[in-house]
Amino acid sequence: MALVSVDECRAAAQAALQAAGVDTEPARLQVDLLLDAELRGVPSHGFLRLERIIARIGNGVADPATRGVQHWRGDSFLSVDGQQGLGPVVAMQAVEVASARARQTGIAVAAIANNNHIGMLAWYAEAIAQTGLVCIILTTSEALVHPFGGGKALLGTNPIAIGVPTDTGPFVIDLATSLVSMGEIHDHGHRGVALPAGWALDAEGQPTTDPDAARQGAIAPFGAAKGYALGLAFELLVTALTGAALGREVRGTLDADHLSNKGDVFILIDPLSGQGAALSAYLETIRQTPPAPGFEQVLIPGERGRARKTARLANGIELADAVWATMQRMRHSSPPTARQS
Repeated sequence: MALVSVDECRAAAQAALQAAGVDTEPARLQVDLLLDAELRGVPSHGFLRLERIIARIGNGVADPATRGVQHWRGDSFLSVDGQQGLGPVVAMQAVEVASARARQTGIAVAAIANNNHIGMLAWYAEAIAQTGLVCIILTTSEALVHPFGGGKALLGTNPIAIGVPTDTGPFVIDLATSLVSMGEIHDHGHRGVALPAGWALDAEGQPTTDPDAARQGAIAPFGAAKGYALGLAFELLVTALTGAALGREVRGTLDADHLSNKGDVFILIDPLSGQGAALSAYLETIRQTPPAPGFEQVLIPGERGRARKTARLANGIELADAVWATMQRMRHSSPPTARQS
C-alpha cells in the first residue's frame, strides 16, 4: 500500500482526467467524488475507477463535455438524457435544476438515463441535504446479484441513499441492496485479499472467496429475501421512471466498451417542517444510549466514515500500489483518441 497525501491524490487524478481531454471544472467534480470515497474508506468507489473512466472516454462511450439535456415532463418531473456524460457532471446539473423546482413546488424528481456511473451516492445525499432539502437517490447497475434462492446474477446492486438536513449537519445513509458492491470485490482483488465467506458465488453458483471467481459469478443480496425484494423493487422503480435497461441487459458501469444504459433517480423534497433541532436532539439521544455488551458505543450511520475522513485529511490516504502507479502513469499520458464506431 502507498500512503499518499490528499493534495497529491487530487493533483494526480485531476491531471489524469485533463490529460484525457476533460475540462478543469468537470474534472474537479469527478475527482471530488472519487476522493471523498477514498477519504471515507470506500475504495471500491474511489480511484480504482479512474482508469476505467478514462478508458471509456478514449473508447468514445463517455463524453467528457456534455452536462446532459433536461426536459420537464410535468411541473415536478425532470427527464434527463445524460448523453453519456461523466456521471457526477450530468447528475449534479440535474440536481441543480431539480432543486430549484423543489423549492417552488415542494418536490421534484429527476429521472436520468444514458449517464455514466455516478459513484458513491452519499456524496450527493450530503451535498443536497446541506442545502436544506431531503433527498432519496436510487441507481441501478449491471446484473451482479443473485435472487434469493438462486445461483445466477440477475439483479443490480441497486443502492439507495437518503439525506436529511438537521441542525447539526446532514444525516446520510448509503447502502447497496447487495451484501457488498462489485467495487469491493475488485478492491479485494487489487489488494490480493480473499473475500469473506458468504459474499459471493462463482460462475457455477458455488460459494467462493476468490475475487476473480466472484467477478464471474454473483454477489449475495443483503438480508437474504428482504434485500432481494428491495433490490428488485428499486430496479423496477428506476427503470419505470427512466426507461433504463433491466437485469442482464444493463451495461456500461463495469466495462470500458459499452454505452451505459442504467438509470438514476433523484427525489428532492423541501421539508418546510422546522424540525431540524428535534432531529438533532433525537440523534443525540440515540448516540447516548448505553451500548450493548461487546460494543463500545452506539453510532449514527456515517459517523465512522466521517472519522476516517478527518484522519485521512490529516495523515494521507492508503492506496493500493497498483492504483497509485496507474494514477501516476495516466497523469502523464497523451489524450486518448475516441474509437470510430
